[in-house]
Amino acid sequence: MSSTYLGMPAFPQAAARSTQDTRLRANLRHATHTIRTKRARAVAELEDWARLRAAGAAIKNRTLRHLDHYLEQAEAAVTAAGGQVHWAADAAEANRIVTELVRDTGQTEVVKVKSMATQEIGLNEALAEAGITACETDLAELIVQLGDDLPSHILVPAIHRNRSEIRDIFRDKMSDWGRPAPEGLTDAPAELAEAARLHLREKFLRAKVGVSGANFIVAETGTLVVVESEGNGRMCLTLPETLISVVGIEKVVPTWQDLEVFLQLLPRSSTAERMNPYTSMWTGTADGDGPRAFHLVLLDNGRTDTLADTVGRQALRCIRCSACLNVCPVYERAGGHAYGSPYPGPIGAILTPQLRGTASEVDASLPYASSLCGACYEVCPVAIDIPEVLVHLRERVVEGGEVTRRGAKVTIKPAKGHAAERAAMRAARWTLDHPGALSAGHRIMSRTRRVHPKRLPVPGRAWTDTRDLPEVPAESFRHWWRRTRGEGRRT
Repeated sequence: MSSTYLGMPAFPQAAARSTQDTRLRANLRHATHTIRTKRARAVAELEDWARLRAAGAAIKNRTLRHLDHYLEQAEAAVTAAGGQVHWAADAAEANRIVTELVRDTGQTEVVKVKSMATQEIGLNEALAEAGITACETDLAELIVQLGDDLPSHILVPAIHRNRSEIRDIFRDKMSDWGRPAPEGLTDAPAELAEAARLHLREKFLRAKVGVSGANFIVAETGTLVVVESEGNGRMCLTLPETLISVVGIEKVVPTWQDLEVFLQLLPRSSTAERMNPYTSMWTGTADGDGPRAFHLVLLDNGRTDTLADTVGRQALRCIRCSACLNVCPVYERAGGHAYGSPYPGPIGAILTPQLRGTASEVDASLPYASSLCGACYEVCPVAIDIPEVLVHLRERVVEGGEVTRRGAKVTIKPAKGHAAERAAMRAARWTLDHPGALSAGHRIMSRTRRVHPKRLPVPGRAWTDTRDLPEVPAESFRHWWRRTRGEGRRT
């Protein structure tokens, strides 16, 4: 994924720092609570939401089972409509393809639609190394770029910034990228939006190359779909002479009828709207209308490996609505940067370790960045059982071993404390199989409860660094039951 995230600490260390930032936590709490409250109202309007959700999951599952067929169908349709299709096995190949396509136009600047796929591969940094400037046009992405920052949310990349911080970024940095911010700019939302509009309008009017992702590809016609709320995306998709779209292979849907389901699910789950203000669709090229050249880069970058995992593959159903982030108590307190990945929150905790593997300390820590409360599953519009995948990935991290990724064998070291965890589980199993030993243990714990430590010794110390040990009651439930009800009495 993006090179800008390399070198970041594992989640526990990153979260330990970010949770101490009171302003960050206030910004996140206000934004996530606002979004999820609006989403709940929007979803409640539809009596058939549960059936829509089930339909979305079923369509995605069917498509993933026959992904090769639908990708070939989409490639043929795009080519027949005048576009060119390129296949990229990994981030390096995708970046090379896009860089060469831009160089062929002779341009040194591109305008970009907000795209998670291009963040995943670190496209902006790759283009910069080739002397090409990529200008973000989504308002939140613009804020992040001007502030020399990293996105922290799938839908609202600058969710960690408040209005005063945005005003200061515009005042100080906007002139470095083009038209400066107006004199006397305040933090009023209308003024900030107008400053961004004036700044971006100049870029739109001179841009010769646009770069985008896509929310969906309709296989039967080769049509790409981008949904957005601002209109900046439509400017990037229609004004440049050349359009390059980098899209994950899982974004394909078979038919327009299937697309209709997702155009109901996505807006309500993401922006709490009945439909997106802007839904842009394009099929290849057309004389006198839109870009004269269209290139589709189909990105794998670990998706085929993820598809091979019968439990983990459900992460590929994700439609990037970010609803799981907005209800997650861990994300709300730690923020997106703590995940060390373009994909933060619960979906990032299961998607990133599958796309990148769990060999690194950062990626191995992500499946543990959750309380397993299940709120993410309840709001997911395509019913991804994120807690199930988290537990599955934790097992992979603990067990270690050898896996095949992109045709090569990769050895994953077992997690630290693996031997101690196994010993503890064996001891617990033996105790639960011997009621007498369990009862004796209860009595000992009750009688010594006043001298119990507040923290566990190694190797359990890490657990109690962030949790309080539960207090031991004066007597166990089993003993209380015998004393008050009698051992043989039934109720």
